[in-house]
Amino acid sequence: MLEKIGYASFDELIGDALPASIRYYQPLNLGKPQTESEMLADLRQIAAQNQVSRSFIGMGYYNCITPPVIQRNILENPGWYTAYTPYQAEIAQGRLEALLNFQTMIIDLTGLPVTNASLLDESTAAAEAMGMCIAASKRGTSKTFFVSETCHPQTIGVLKTRAEPLGIELLIGDHRTAVFDTPLLGALVQYPASDGTVYDYSDFAEKIHDADGLLVVAADLLSLTLLKSPGEFDADIAVGSTQRFGVPIGYGGPHAAFLSTREEFKRKMPGRIAGLSQDVEGQTAIRLALQTREQHIRREQATSNICTAQVLLAVMAGMCAVYHGPDGLRRIAERVHLLTSVLREGLTRLGYVLDDSCYFDTFSIDLNLLKESSYIRNIEANQQPVFDHSRVGISLDETTTIQEVRDLLDIFALGSPLPFAVEGLTLQAQSAIPEPLQRKSAYLTHPVFNTYHSETELLRYIHKLQEKDLSLTTSMIPLGSCTMKLNGTAEMLAVTWPEFSQPHPFAPLEQTKGYQILFEQLEAWLAELTGFPGISLQPNAGSQGEYAGLLVIRKYHQFYSERHRDVCLIPRSAHGTNPASAVMAGMRVVVVDCDDEGNVDLLDLRAKAEQHSQKLAAAIITYPSTHGVFEEKIQEICEIVHQHGGQVYMDGANMNAMVGLCRPGDFGPDVCHLNLHKTFCIPHGGGGPGMGPIGVKAHLIPFLPTHPVVPVSGKDGINPVSAAPWGSASILPISWAYIAMMGARGLKHATEIAILNANYIAKRLEPYYSVLYKGSKDLVAHECIIDLRDFKKTAGIGAGDVAKRLMDYGFHAPTVSFPVMETMMIEPTESESKAELDRFCEAMISIRKEIAEIEDGQADRSDNVLKKCTPYRSASHADRVDSRLFSRKSSFSCTVGPRTQVLAPRRTN
Repeated sequence: MLEKIGYASFDELIGDALPASIRYYQPLNLGKPQTESEMLADLRQIAAQNQVSRSFIGMGYYNCITPPVIQRNILENPGWYTAYTPYQAEIAQGRLEALLNFQTMIIDLTGLPVTNASLLDESTAAAEAMGMCIAASKRGTSKTFFVSETCHPQTIGVLKTRAEPLGIELLIGDHRTAVFDTPLLGALVQYPASDGTVYDYSDFAEKIHDADGLLVVAADLLSLTLLKSPGEFDADIAVGSTQRFGVPIGYGGPHAAFLSTREEFKRKMPGRIAGLSQDVEGQTAIRLALQTREQHIRREQATSNICTAQVLLAVMAGMCAVYHGPDGLRRIAERVHLLTSVLREGLTRLGYVLDDSCYFDTFSIDLNLLKESSYIRNIEANQQPVFDHSRVGISLDETTTIQEVRDLLDIFALGSPLPFAVEGLTLQAQSAIPEPLQRKSAYLTHPVFNTYHSETELLRYIHKLQEKDLSLTTSMIPLGSCTMKLNGTAEMLAVTWPEFSQPHPFAPLEQTKGYQILFEQLEAWLAELTGFPGISLQPNAGSQGEYAGLLVIRKYHQFYSERHRDVCLIPRSAHGTNPASAVMAGMRVVVVDCDDEGNVDLLDLRAKAEQHSQKLAAAIITYPSTHGVFEEKIQEICEIVHQHGGQVYMDGANMNAMVGLCRPGDFGPDVCHLNLHKTFCIPHGGGGPGMGPIGVKAHLIPFLPTHPVVPVSGKDGINPVSAAPWGSASILPISWAYIAMMGARGLKHATEIAILNANYIAKRLEPYYSVLYKGSKDLVAHECIIDLRDFKKTAGIGAGDVAKRLMDYGFHAPTVSFPVMETMMIEPTESESKAELDRFCEAMISIRKEIAEIEDGQADRSDNVLKKCTPYRSASHADRVDSRLFSRKSSFSCTVGPRTQVLAPRRTN
């Protein structure tokens, strides 16, 4: 491969590909690389430091049972966890059907007709709902948003983060006594409340609507099988987490959140929506319908920077509902509620005075009523959640047993024997849900939720869906800017170990020492690899990392009395999340031009930095660039921004082209986010989960994200950007395992292979396609962009036609029309063998010859193999490529709500 591109060694290739001024030649302090068995043994020792205690904390996180058929065949199945976001619907019908199941589940349970295909966590979903209230309001109206003090503290924390940069005034108070004399954007309430109380919000909804606001309800999904749905008491938006539908707590994530709303707000929704469509033959098909990549289309006008979802976890939650069905879920909820009632009855018989409020699975006890000081020692020994200084709360869940109820009563008996039989209390226990709040409407009536209740049937259904999809088990997925690398099986094993999957994110730190060791080591390794001494693991997606990094810069300027700095310079070629994140962080976007070679136009950058010198807050630079080249002037770019008082934010989406070769912390940037789901091997999971931690220079460390429940970072840090203190903690062992096994030499070699593979493909395709951007030495970085624009004129063929034809050859298409329209950005990563690269190149060469047949008049411009779905293959093609045929049929109408809802037809996809 080196010979093909004209080099004798990796040293020569890298010497020409990377600017010498940014190379890092010192040995990296990562320790000796480990074998798989050595790594797993060390990771077992770390995991053993976590104490797997039985949690009754609640507050949005609950123990649950993951059905083994779902754990083994989805969570642990590379056919599901290595797939990419279903942008090419023709080869993603399985994932899309699973997401449609998820959406139908959310719509039915919340009683609101439109929902998305999952968000990151409950707290960020609530923040996105607040953003929806802004988008739905009339210009010039109120920017006041009310939050009930009974909401989860982590949600209130994230709302504070989102509100301040956007100029939203948060009113936090008691929703029962609040009076609104002026208009509102909206209000958020918790259902049930964080302390377990179930409030009737019907009158409150009317009060909010009278104030011109929208009512947002953060709902517990399992409780909605017994409680009246938010839609039935006039809520406008419902948000929440599906964690307790078969997804382990995992010390905070990943979990799939949801957001559902009324029909009139569907165009204001963040995230992705899977919708029913028809193909060209009139058959039902599914595709991503609305809001697919809002931030890439609207950029600085976007209302959300959400770029990913939690697809793998949404699939698990949806399958849990498919498996249990409406009756099974109701039985689970009834059992949880019954055991909660039994526990309360037992406490009452022990002399405790409990309020008579409505509850589902959580209640609190007033400590002021206790006379025995030894009780406090019992509580501390058993780690009960303390809501405040006077009340302690208890939450039960699906895994609670009658023996655990007995154990809890023994604790509260303060050493005395129980004067009653716990089993006998079940006869006296009554439902605490009053008739007006009881659910009477049907849910999960679609056949999919009433068919697959045996393991045999569910297993077959899961595999039927899996067979409709393309994943890394099928072929390479050469998506530029997305780095679809194969994930080593050994890296994945620890995710389901109970020591990592069971701890509650708010458990005492002394019970999670293993996690603390893992965080400390991973942060140290990432700091060594990036050159940034400060690392925050809290952001649970790349877009959230961008947002967090920009907020850190904003807080830095505010701390030094430069609040007026609010201009962010962003190249025209940047990912759409960059300008969207900047606007959400309260910055004004100024676009910087690129030159003909795809680099930042230094003259334009310098002029705009000078123009906005007094107000310059930051500049965002993707490195290597979005055009797939190492810009040689990167240090000069950083110097220009620093000269005018700004900070440099580096988008780390392309960090896999730098690991071991250079460190961004050494050549100018002040902040950088890392896509662990790209560079450091966390799998994409069909479009999520992900992790986007940030690295910062020393002067920015004091401003890293904090958390209202578990102390992280310093007192001057920004408010939290995620619900959990360390984001999606349970998938961090994947990146830890990857770095531990690769070591410094392995990581460097992986980067070299990534650069080699991209240049090998560019060189092989160069006689057939024009490679759009290259560096000064005629090299690309880790990806290459091929130009297809002329084919529109010569053959009537667009980039979309080539993308669909690649499916016929058994490949997922590269990134299409980004950052340049009618181009393809190809990124092979370091995971792929020469044989697979050659197979892809042969397919692309064969497609070029098929285009030539159209150009020469041998094939019709409208009736040819690139334009139509047909099993026809030309004789010249048949012997050149090992082809796997996939059906590809264009969609022209869509449904975004329940399966029975129909929208007006939209233009052909």
